[in-house]
Amino acid sequence: MSDLRNYILNKDTLKYERKKHSWRPAFRYLAAAAAGAVLFFGYLFVYMKGLGLELPKTAMLKKRNAEWASKVELMNSRMDRYEAVLQGLETRDNRIYRSVFGMNEIAPEVRNAGFGGVNRYAHFDGLGYGSRLRRTAVRLDKLTKKACVQSKSFDDVEAMARKTGDMASCIPAIIPVNPAATNFHVSSTFGFRKDPITGNSKMHTGQDIACKDGNKVYATGDGVVESVKYEFFGYGRSVLIDHGFGYKTRYAHMSRIDVVEGMKVKRGSCIGLSGHSGRATGSHVHYEVIYKGKYVNPNGYIDYDMTVEDYSGLVQQASDADNT
Repeated sequence: MSDLRNYILNKDTLKYERKKHSWRPAFRYLAAAAAGAVLFFGYLFVYMKGLGLELPKTAMLKKRNAEWASKVELMNSRMDRYEAVLQGLETRDNRIYRSVFGMNEIAPEVRNAGFGGVNRYAHFDGLGYGSRLRRTAVRLDKLTKKACVQSKSFDDVEAMARKTGDMASCIPAIIPVNPAATNFHVSSTFGFRKDPITGNSKMHTGQDIACKDGNKVYATGDGVVESVKYEFFGYGRSVLIDHGFGYKTRYAHMSRIDVVEGMKVKRGSCIGLSGHSGRATGSHVHYEVIYKGKYVNPNGYIDYDMTVEDYSGLVQQASDADNT
């Protein structure tokens, strides 16, 4: 059967003759394919190199890339505005809101902290560390975290603002002894002065209120007794009261102390008696006001216009509260 396939009928002789194979058709097909390939690649060469044009797919990808680049650029432009607004909020928060309520500023390293641990941007590694898309992602995350820190700060300020009534009674605002004119006088003010013992110029961190031994000494604002100390030199017998909101007061050189550490006191509560314990040349009360860890002039907090009757009434209210 396979032999018959190799024969063909000759119509002239009516005989079967062996079929002759020709490779010409195959060569024609190969030649046509080669010519088509040459024309195709020649067209690409002329299209891309000669005319400076790009393939449709390449042009489409570049167009999409340009669109995304524009979106990233727009995002960065908006983040510039948001960052400027957030910077203004941070400045007002630290210098005004938190300062008013005696709260410490939020440190820059807390506000600008990054993200530690696992590499959150590993999927950008193929684009290179300096890629704009990676930088944008890092910037967005930092901006988001800063906004969260600021939001938490405002929550803290709001909670503190609700306690403004308590703040008014906590800020030291009266003189620590009865203001009757015959009971005291200010013997040394806040600031640099000549030391009464050594004669050298030295910073005086408080105000000396000269009075007789045994005069009652009163807390100048609501608070909690932080420490009760006795030093043979230095402050002698002293009391440190934490009033909150960044304020503390110290009462030194006392002859007796009537409070203990951790005890709550009111403005006008008696905390002890005046004296000359420690490094002192005469009977007095050394009174300090400390705000956010720094000594400030007590004179700026004392209401010298308060009458003796009002002062006595305040002391009586504090006594009644202490006894309940």
